[in-house]
Amino acid sequence: MEILFTPTEGSSCDREPIRTPGSIQPHGIMLVASIDSLLVTHVAGDVERVLGIEDWHGQGLDIMLGETLAANIASLRGPDAVDGFMGQLRTTAGALLDVNVHRSVPHLIIELEPANDVGVRAGQAMERVAIIAAGFEQSASPIDVCRRAAAEVRILTGFDRVMVYQFLDDGAGTVLAEDRHDDVHGFLNHHFPGSDIPQQARELYVRNLFRVIPDSFYQPAELRPAWTDPQPLDMSDASLRSVSLIHVRYLQNMGVRASASFSIVIGGILWGLVACHNMIPRRIPHDVRITCRALVGNLALQIKAKEEAEGYLQRIRLRACEDEIVAVLSEEGPLETVLSSHLDEVGRMMNGDGVAVLRGHELVSTGHCPAEHELRELAVWLIARSLVPVFASASLAKTYPEAERFQKFGSGLLAITLSADEPWLLCWFRAERLETVNWAGNPHKPAETDHAAPLTPRASFADWSETVSGRARPWSVAEVEAATRLRAVLLEVQHNRRTRELNQRLTRILLEKDLLLLQKELAIGEVNHRVQNSLGLVSSFLAMQSRASTDPGLHAALEEARRRLTAVALVHRRLYRGDTIDRIDAGHYVRELCADTFAFMGQDWMGHFTLDVDAVMIPADWAVTLGLVLTELLINANKYAYAGASGPIRVGLDRTPTHVSMVVADRGIGRSSHQMGFGSRIMDGLVKQLGGTLTETDNQPGLRVEISIPIQPVAAIPM
Repeated sequence: MEILFTPTEGSSCDREPIRTPGSIQPHGIMLVASIDSLLVTHVAGDVERVLGIEDWHGQGLDIMLGETLAANIASLRGPDAVDGFMGQLRTTAGALLDVNVHRSVPHLIIELEPANDVGVRAGQAMERVAIIAAGFEQSASPIDVCRRAAAEVRILTGFDRVMVYQFLDDGAGTVLAEDRHDDVHGFLNHHFPGSDIPQQARELYVRNLFRVIPDSFYQPAELRPAWTDPQPLDMSDASLRSVSLIHVRYLQNMGVRASASFSIVIGGILWGLVACHNMIPRRIPHDVRITCRALVGNLALQIKAKEEAEGYLQRIRLRACEDEIVAVLSEEGPLETVLSSHLDEVGRMMNGDGVAVLRGHELVSTGHCPAEHELRELAVWLIARSLVPVFASASLAKTYPEAERFQKFGSGLLAITLSADEPWLLCWFRAERLETVNWAGNPHKPAETDHAAPLTPRASFADWSETVSGRARPWSVAEVEAATRLRAVLLEVQHNRRTRELNQRLTRILLEKDLLLLQKELAIGEVNHRVQNSLGLVSSFLAMQSRASTDPGLHAALEEARRRLTAVALVHRRLYRGDTIDRIDAGHYVRELCADTFAFMGQDWMGHFTLDVDAVMIPADWAVTLGLVLTELLINANKYAYAGASGPIRVGLDRTPTHVSMVVADRGIGRSSHQMGFGSRIMDGLVKQLGGTLTETDNQPGLRVEISIPIQPVAAIPM
């Protein structure tokens, strides 16, 4: 496992040129050729002895490796070519070498390493991996899978100690599983500081899925001749790439002579490593490496699958809790009251040790929670972070130092902000979980400040323990997602409740309005009934007075007044019926009023009048005026146009975009005088009240009267 010490990430060890060391491990040899000409320009290692070629500089790959391998390597110049294993080479001395090629444009890097004369056949390797993978699938948890993997890799490699190492969120790592020889020190459950593996080394672990160091006490083999290009040769993909001297000393300090590491990459992220250590030098041939790499790749798939399965089961549980809480929240009553009375269910949903609801001045809590004043101070801090409606932390004091006062039962916090104005928050707390962490050596080495000083690895890997406080069980991704959904549900329930309450309030208002309207209609009906009785009574008095009078002039005046009063009664009766409220159909109203008036004037008129009316909606107060004017015009036609006899009369009603127009025309003798009588003055005043005009024209023969009223009335002219 290539672990480099750095006191602060991105400082000392990032100065190490681990991608361009300019040398290789001497258990193999390296050829560097031009990608265009395929001529060798540089070598590293004992090329002369291994290949038996002294004059290698400028030679073609066909001379160095044979025509078949050279042709395979030449194919790498194509755009779709894939680097990697090219085959095997039998030297003139009888040695068998594995040949791997990588592009480092504009160069090709050819690596040759000793191979097993009796290697593992591809079919056997695949069958072995399939058997191991089946065992992985039967494992109950990711930890069980890691234990199986450690044991299988140790069988394949023969190393003394194999560890499965997981990177944690803070950059440190922990050994989850281990398989080792009884005489070798173990690191199971031990932590390694994040500074042991710098960022550039982690990037290479994602790029190179395995790394082998057969002997940590090797002497590097330099590139020959010395590299003079301005750009150093990038050996990132080379298995033989020399290791940093710091890392070599690191292994030596651990007592390790040979090491190998296989990357566990999940979703493009370095999840961990399978680290192999041996106390004496040991090689891993290419076929074993490939088998181990396939095994670890399957391990990564199984870890991902089992973590996803665990997450899926957790999500199912959380969904069930959500459904239960939603059903509870659907109960009647204020939301905060319902929520407060079911805090136990809300707390169990997130496996919290305590839960609190704060809304305005009201606070309800259950379980282990901070004191009220501490909760209110925490709420102020959370509200200030209102851009983050869901907050989760397993070490609250790190971001909110005041939490140290209650970290014993509130080190972990999951909070949702429902309203920043009231405020309204729902908080889950988790108690502090004191944890004894076993480190492989003291992780708190002081930072180096002298960047010119030589880099040195830590020398001690002795057990070093510390008790970690202020941390609670971490909140899972599924729990944070569930809190986010619950926040949306609570806001939706609150919105629905407010909408329902508003609808209920509006319904009550409408019912009250309907009741008031009914009462108004009953009152109006009673008033109308009394008005009709009063008009009838006054008409009877006038008739009695007329019959008792011997003065012809007074008799005529009383009869005229009685006819007008009767006309008013007709208008009133037609207009103020139970189905008439604010607006009426004037066409229907005019038809009925004409029928009543002509019936009053005598049956002879029924065959002489013509109606040409449209359906025109007008305000009820207009109808009173129009009715009185229409009645007066019909009486005048009876009295003056035909001298008390019947004759043709046409009544019209229509509407233009701007006016309502009513026309009454007869075929009688026409106007005999231009003086305006009492009735005409009444009509003219009534029309002007509506902002309209009354126009008389010669109907040839007869008289034509038109009343025009604007739809948007101008200011009325007082009578």
